Parts: sequence; C-alpha cells; structure tokens
Amino acid sequence: MKSTSENNLSMKIFPFFIFLLLLISCKKQEKHPYTFYYWKTNLRLDETERKTLSRSTSPYLYIRFFDIDKVGGKFQPVAVLTKDKNFTTQKQIVPTVFVTNQTFLHIKANEIDFLAKSIYKLISKKTNEYHLKTNNEIQIDCDWNSGTKDDYFAFLKKLQKISGKEVSCTLRLHQVKDKNLMGIPPVKKVYLMCYSTSSPLENSGHNSILDLNVMKSYLSGLETYPIQNIEVALPIYSWGIVTNHLGKHKLINALSEKDLKNPDFRKISDHEILILKDGFYFGNFLNKGFKIKIEEISAEQLREALQFLDTKMDHYSIIYYQLDHKFVEGRNFNYF
Repeated sequence: MKSTSENNLSMKIFPFFIFLLLLISCKKQEKHPYTFYYWKTNLRLDETERKTLSRSTSPYLYIRFFDIDKVGGKFQPVAVLTKDKNFTTQKQIVPTVFVTNQTFLHIKANEIDFLAKSIYKLISKKTNEYHLKTNNEIQIDCDWNSGTKDDYFAFLKKLQKISGKEVSCTLRLHQVKDKNLMGIPPVKKVYLMCYSTSSPLENSGHNSILDLNVMKSYLSGLETYPIQNIEVALPIYSWGIVTNHLGKHKLINALSEKDLKNPDFRKISDHEILILKDGFYFGNFLNKGFKIKIEEISAEQLREALQFLDTKMDHYSIIYYQLDHKFVEGRNFNYF
C-alpha cells in the first residue's frame, strides 16, 4: 500500500505527464503556414484563385515581377509583370525576380552595381505604379553554380545595401548537397525548392517534377546547412511530355490526366497515352503515334515530402508553386 507522501507525489507527477503528452501531440499536429508563388506575367485572379489565396494561412504572396537575362552582352528585363485593374489582395507581396545564371558569367564589378540598382529601380517602379502592398523583402531566384557563385553573392550583398530590404534567395537541392562547392549565399533566409529533381526530357521513367528518393538523398544533411532560416517551396504544377517518332521530347505546360480523356487517345500506361489521329491538341499539332506522358503531384507525394522535411526542420512555411486555378482547384492544402 502506498504512503500518503507517495500518493501526493503521484498526484503531482501525473498532471505533468499529461501536459507533456499534450505538448508532444500539439507539436506533431502543428500545421505549417502556407501560401503561393504567382508566376504569370499578368497579375489577375479568377474566383477559384482568389478563394484559394484567401484561405491560405501565411500573410504573404510571392509574385514574380520580371526575369533578368543577358542578351547580346546587355542585361535585359524579360516578361515584366502587368496588372489587371481588378486585382486586389490583403496579402503582403514579396517581389520575386528570376535571374538567369548566364547573367553572372564574366560580369564586371561595375556591372554588378548597375544590375543591383536597375533591379531595385524596376521593382520600385512596378510597386508604385500598381499600388502594391509589399513587405520588407526581395527574393532573388537564380540557379547559380560554382563558377558564378562569387559574383552572384556579391550581387546579393549589393542589392541588400542599395535597397535597404531583406534580400533572400532560392536554394536548389544540388546547392544543399554540394554546399562546399556551391558556397553559402550571404543572406539570412533561403527558400528550399523541393522540385525539378531531374530534367523532364531525360525519359528516365521517374517523375521529373518531384522524385522523393532524389529529394531525400540530396537533403540527407539538410539539418547541418549553415543558414537555419529555411522556408520550403513545393510543387503543385503539372505538364505533359510529348515524345515523337524519333524519341525527341517537348513540354506542354499545365496538362493533367483529366486532359487525356479523348477518343483520339489510347491509354498505354497509368500516366501515358498514344495519339491515334493527327490533329491539334492543347494548341499544338501532334501526329498519330506521338505519346504524351503526364507528370503531376499527388497529395500523398506532398504529404510524404513534408513528413521527411519535418525530420530535418522544426518550423517552416510552405510556398506552393504556383497559384493557378488549373493546379489549385479541388486541392486540400491541409496535409496534416
């Protein structure tokens, strides 16, 4: 029989264990705030996109303002954003700029300064012209490599100084795996792009948008990455890979399996069809005998990706690529 002091001790310890179990349970059920990238050239939302965005749990929306490329030795803005007069959002906008890697090939110090000033000037112009409510961040998207890292990192520092903003950047899987070769960008926050795990034109038989085994392999040491403030970009887009008689491939964006329900197509595998009749399909003239393979991302794939990432990081937000009714319609983004 227990003594009175033992009973009192048990009564004190029991509530503590209940609290501990509740704490662990809440941690497991914690949902990551989520929002979207907007990557189209015209800023407008249809009803599906507007409702989906309003339900998102992050206060931000990441909008691609323009791309930068080097054409004829000169820096050129490409596909600069336009805005529909009816566009509105309560989200704080994070201006995002994609810069091609070749932009930094053989770049000079004075050109880095010019590039940073020009990018910030155009961001400011579009922000004011369209009366956009932006936050204090600029995101740069660039697939830098070991040959361009020094100049790219110098550009990030220069943009930070010129703009007075928090400059963040994207981080690809290979840049995590090969961090000693690729270097660590001089920013406080990075966005880990968990997609484009291989080329869609390799005909490897794997899903080139997101191969979970590839992602897990490349991110096996993610917890040791020097920058700890990491947000996660996940794919919800899809496409069709067309293969002709010679085995050459081309992409048709935004195709899904429901688009392949056509009497002129014959299903030859779970995700692939054979075209039975010459004709215009999805804005392209495709011949009889061509094949179309669909690559898209299921809720189960996203769930498994998040379960893996949860073993590597405690807290992070999710940015889905991208906000388009073709990709968001019918999706439930509460994967936990």
